[in-house]
Amino acid sequence: MSSITILNAVIIIGIIVSGIITVVVDDILPCIIAMSAVGSFVALEFLLLRAPDVAIAEAAVGAVLTPAIFIITLKKVKGKIEPLKEKEDK
Repeated sequence: MSSITILNAVIIIGIIVSGIITVVVDDILPCIIAMSAVGSFVALEFLLLRAPDVAIAEAAVGAVLTPAIFIITLKKVKGKIEPLKEKEDK
């Protein structure tokens, strides 16, 4: 087996494991981080497939932009949910 084949297998296993973690974990922030890892692994796979333009786009969108949007949204939503919980307790 060549080193490229081994690297390809490791990246595919990383995609699968990160995808499973994204679906299985109950907390939202680790899911977002695992989703970002999926995007990073996919970008690496595109580099191995010699598609650098697609890899750059995937790294920008899948590994950086989408998780950043989700984290910003999560912060805004958590700020609105906590006062509602306090009102329900009273």
